[in-house]
Amino acid sequence: MPAPTKGLKFTYCGHACFAVQAGGKTLLFDPFIKPNPLAKDIDVSKVAADFILVSHGHGDHVADVKEIADRTGATVITSFEPSEWLEKQGVKNVQGMNHGGAAKMPFGRVKLTNAIHSSSMPDGSYGGNPAGFVVETNDGNFYYSGDTALTMDMQLLRDHPKLRFAVFPIGDFYTMGIEDACRAAEFVGVSKFVGVHYDTFPPIKLDRDAALKTAKAASKELLLPKIGATIDV
Repeated sequence: MPAPTKGLKFTYCGHACFAVQAGGKTLLFDPFIKPNPLAKDIDVSKVAADFILVSHGHGDHVADVKEIADRTGATVITSFEPSEWLEKQGVKNVQGMNHGGAAKMPFGRVKLTNAIHSSSMPDGSYGGNPAGFVVETNDGNFYYSGDTALTMDMQLLRDHPKLRFAVFPIGDFYTMGIEDACRAAEFVGVSKFVGVHYDTFPPIKLDRDAALKTAKAASKELLLPKIGATIDV
């Protein structure tokens, strides 16, 4: 993959939903906007997506997939079982992959990685195993862990490819918290990461000042963009 040239733009849509503009495409991750009161100012009917990447089947990651995919014609990239479920819901362009597999895409390359979490679809059907994504583009490479605990498998991602940044859940309780996210950043070899999956529910309310101090003490840059904000990473 060629060296990064243009950089990446990251837009936070609340909870674990975000978009990255890379490789000339808009990549939207884990759309959960309409049911999230913290994202009330984001108009789902205007959310852009060329590709929608879904880490697992929980409702707080798939709630708006069908609506956005139907409107935009975006290709949905996810693991096999969620792909089957989404196709049954009428989503037309679905790419069902599995862990360790990689595929070339118009924006570059995507690889599914291990995540330690649970997964079921909103109707209670089997959601397969949760996943994360390593995304390679001409504008830079990044890693989204999905909902996960800290895992030693993350060390396998270090420098192959070289990552510009990572996206980690930091809310604790349902996923890893800030301390483990800092260790995850060290494992995958990034100096900065975006925190997601916090504040949405009472058990994952984030102490921002404490989180920023923890990251600084670990010599990491924690990025906490406001919902709706776009930042360069």
